[in-house]
Amino acid sequence: MDSRKAGSSLKNAQKLSLLSSPVRAVIRLRRTTRVLKKGLSPSDPPKKLLQRQISLGKAKLGSSPTSLLSQASFETSQYFTFDTSVEQPVARTNKRTKKRKNRRVLYPGSSRKYLPAEHTSKAKQCLLLLVGIICFQILNAIENLDDNLLKYDLDGLEKTMRREVFGQALAVESIMGLLKDYLATHIHNKPLVVSFNGPSGVGKSHVGWLLAKHFRSVMGSNAVLHYFTMHHCPKGASTLACQADLSRSISEMVAQAETEEKIPLFILDEVELMSPALLDTLGGFFQTNQTNEFLNAVYILISSLGGDEVTNVLLQKVPGDAPPPPGQVERLRTTLRPVLHHVHPLWAWVEIVPFVLLEKTHVLSCFYEEMMSEGLYPDPDRLEHLASQLRYYTKGEQQFAVTGCKQVVAAVNML
Repeated sequence: MDSRKAGSSLKNAQKLSLLSSPVRAVIRLRRTTRVLKKGLSPSDPPKKLLQRQISLGKAKLGSSPTSLLSQASFETSQYFTFDTSVEQPVARTNKRTKKRKNRRVLYPGSSRKYLPAEHTSKAKQCLLLLVGIICFQILNAIENLDDNLLKYDLDGLEKTMRREVFGQALAVESIMGLLKDYLATHIHNKPLVVSFNGPSGVGKSHVGWLLAKHFRSVMGSNAVLHYFTMHHCPKGASTLACQADLSRSISEMVAQAETEEKIPLFILDEVELMSPALLDTLGGFFQTNQTNEFLNAVYILISSLGGDEVTNVLLQKVPGDAPPPPGQVERLRTTLRPVLHHVHPLWAWVEIVPFVLLEKTHVLSCFYEEMMSEGLYPDPDRLEHLASQLRYYTKGEQQFAVTGCKQVVAAVNML
């Protein structure tokens, strides 16, 4: 009986031991978890948690050699924790490999591949339209300038002057440049005033006559006034009457030209014979504080004022056989301006065109043209004989006529 009781108690003890070992493990695990939670804060990094676990395991395992691992091996190994915020490195590598995969888009065999349509901006089209309009306006303005120049036929005038004016190439070039710049438009802020100055007989009045003849042919006689002081205002005439006559003629012609959209031309010869009062009247039309019709006008002043200064400069600055350079012409303008301004202040608004002395070759050309116009045969010996009767300035190998071509007409009429 006792033996049976002892066997049954032994069996119960074995069953209890078999049941208590898992319970002990669970209890031990729960205790370890509580200790870890109490000893660590949530903000600690996973690496620190792992190190705490390792130190705790070392304390519990004691001297077990198999449980002692290096810190580097634990850092690289994976351990089970209850912290779900730590992501597994294997998953990261899987995600990276998934991102690296480039999936090709497969099109059906019967379809075609098309690029996405590019939508043009309407602002770009408007900008191109604006640029086109501006270019058209510029081209139209240039054509209008050309039309104005064609209306006055300045190219024909330049050819005529170069053919019939001798020894004044730089003067002709200056005159044509001023006329082309001014007559290109019909709107101006001041009238164009040009003064022909130089010795007597060098072609100033001849150029004025050519200008009057040309502009009468292209604009009509009602837009050109050729004024001679000795004819329109003789020596015994009343100064007040001369002033009123000149003022009335200019005003009427300016008003008529404005209605016809023309620029009138006023050629005033023998200006050196005008009285100071008449120069005052004339200078009033050169001011800029006038109505628009008086600003659209061309005035040509012809006089022998400054002729002595031009002669002195040319005889001192003759560069051998070469014609007067442009720099010498500029020096002539600089020399003439104070002389003319001393005569009257109106020359402050004037473009000065100096006329230089004529050489003997130019005088021979004048005799040739005059004899041809009179129907006489221009024999070279006769031309040389006529030219030798005139007086000349001698400077080196050059000879300049004292009176220019002024006595040519009288000498040919004596034949």
